[in-house]
Amino acid sequence: MRGRHAIGPEIADKMDGSSLAQTRLRVVLETIAGRKPVQDACDELNICEQLFERIRARCMQAAVASLELRPAGRPPKATSPADHEIAELKEHIAELEAQLQAAEVRAELATTLPRLAGEAGKKR
Repeated sequence: MRGRHAIGPEIADKMDGSSLAQTRLRVVLETIAGRKPVQDACDELNICEQLFERIRARCMQAAVASLELRPAGRPPKATSPADHEIAELKEHIAELEAQLQAAEVRAELATTLPRLAGEAGKKR
């Protein structure tokens, strides 16, 4: 056989959680796989069939919920109002710095260009 070997209900023992939760998961998986009848599962867990059916339904619902598609990448970090205000202020500072640089260039051009116009007239 090629590839990975199939693993059955024993995978429950490798999951994080209490021993009770692991046992419940293993028993639920055994009933789904057809290895154990529901009545035997109820006897092993010392619960009634109605409770077992609720546990199995919750288990399956949690499995389905965990398999839903989610947006790729990291979830966005929750930002506080202070973080939002800081970001706005940084953006405002960047705009003001760009305006300042443009004003400095205009001032430099205003002081340089009249001289160039005067020198161009002398060369002719």
